[in-house]
Amino acid sequence: MNIIEPNLNGEHLRIGIVQARFTNEVGSAMLKAAVEKLHELGVKDDNITVTTVPGALEVPLVLQSMAGTQRFDALIAIGCVIRGETYHFELVSNESAAGITRMTLDYSIPVANAILTTENDEQAHARIVEKAQDAAVVAVECGNLINFFLGEQED
Repeated sequence: MNIIEPNLNGEHLRIGIVQARFTNEVGSAMLKAAVEKLHELGVKDDNITVTTVPGALEVPLVLQSMAGTQRFDALIAIGCVIRGETYHFELVSNESAAGITRMTLDYSIPVANAILTTENDEQAHARIVEKAQDAAVVAVECGNLINFFLGEQED
């Protein structure tokens, strides 16, 4: 049996991050936590590209554009959608997640979806660090795994 162990060494990975600016206080704190974790995992500053977009609905398009360049091993989506009084919350949450999933599969690139969907500000603030750090770990682990299968990395 061949078992492929998780590889959390990000030393040679190139990571792209798209942050939604809507609910910017949460997104900015998530970006900081994700980048700090990427550094802990060995990803160099020169190998991290960050861009921002107005909101969660714009994230998938920019991720798709980044994936199309083939310059990244993995991508991270960062943002926060907080429920309001209208159906708009469901629309933004569902369509953003569907767009991210679709472009991930279309481009065969790992995307760690760290767009929080919460009922209120308190829930969002409580999840900032954990969700952002998890996204960094997912990006490194899955970036290495895809590279392994593509033969771009040694065991």
